[in-house]
Amino acid sequence: MLALGLDGKLPNFRVDLDRLPRAVDLVLEITRQNYPSFAVPFHSRWRHFVFDGEDRWVLLDKTAKWRDSTARVRAAFDLAIVSVLLDAGAGPQWRYRDPRSGKAIGRSQGLALASLDMFAAGAFSSDPTAPLQADAEGLARFSDAALARGFQVSKANPLVGSEGRADLLRRLGGLIAGKPEIFGRHDRPRPGGLFDQFAALAPDHKIAAPVILSELLRHLGPIWPSRLTLGGVPLGDCWHHPSLTTTDATNGLIPLHKLSQWLAYSLIEPLQWAGLHVSEIDGLTGLSEYRNGGLFIDTAVLQLRDQADFSREHEVDSDLVVEWRALTVALLDRLADEMRRHLDLDRTTLPLAKILEGGTWSAGRTIARELRADGAPPLKVISDGTVF
Repeated sequence: MLALGLDGKLPNFRVDLDRLPRAVDLVLEITRQNYPSFAVPFHSRWRHFVFDGEDRWVLLDKTAKWRDSTARVRAAFDLAIVSVLLDAGAGPQWRYRDPRSGKAIGRSQGLALASLDMFAAGAFSSDPTAPLQADAEGLARFSDAALARGFQVSKANPLVGSEGRADLLRRLGGLIAGKPEIFGRHDRPRPGGLFDQFAALAPDHKIAAPVILSELLRHLGPIWPSRLTLGGVPLGDCWHHPSLTTTDATNGLIPLHKLSQWLAYSLIEPLQWAGLHVSEIDGLTGLSEYRNGGLFIDTAVLQLRDQADFSREHEVDSDLVVEWRALTVALLDRLADEMRRHLDLDRTTLPLAKILEGGTWSAGRTIARELRADGAPPLKVISDGTVF
């Protein structure tokens, strides 16, 4: 897709790599502000549980009475999986009134804190005596009303794709219940059972990040609403674009898997807590979501051919959105290479997971706030709460 863009052959965007240094400079500036020593952690859901300098997961972890270390890791998997699946765009109006600080928090941070509070309250557990878990039964019966309560949804505080999020959790519960050999090896069927699956694949206590993603796509793929299928397999966050041509069954297809890769990144730390070494972290791509993508539009690396598209609403499967998201992934790699060159670092010392955190996501949010009063992304995307 990027090659087509550089040749001027895409229908919706022009690509101007001469503008990339501006994006690189902004990401370097934001990273230095966020992490002056450049001790950047991985981009993951766990960062969003930190608010006002306070790590809410650590607070919960300290008070929990885990049966053993593996129980703790399964619970962390439960939380990460549920929280990431609830983390599609919230829309510009929604806010979560944090009971601890009293502050109203929007977008990903608000979604994260809300889901953590729901987890702590046992919203995803079927066992009142074991609230700090998600399990198949609790997820399968999770209601639209429960989600609305937990996320404080109302007419005055609307959440984009609210029903789609709740349905995704119910799908997850049903799928887990039907796969006890994967999700219930050493406990009741639960998302955290995936930890035992990963441990079984790592007899030497080593696992590669692409293996994590592959397992997530294989075992969680059926929960995504049916869109494109190939050989009877639903493809999830994979889309068609007419400019991409091949001579095989993948003709026109572009796989993105934003939420699945966000989840893969977010499971790295719990695996490390369990003593596993996670390798090939750069085997995952950048995330094709509106903060990263907005960074490239707002720095004019990507330029719309039709300026009227800024005022239109776009479906997630539109050629324009698919094009934007694919170009975002490719350009993140270009930006990462330039950052490493500036800093004289390599992929081992500055993997993409740290650049995203340092990083591109924050830079995209910062420039959005500078250019638009509500901090919204540059394009309006119609979301059902299950894509990005």
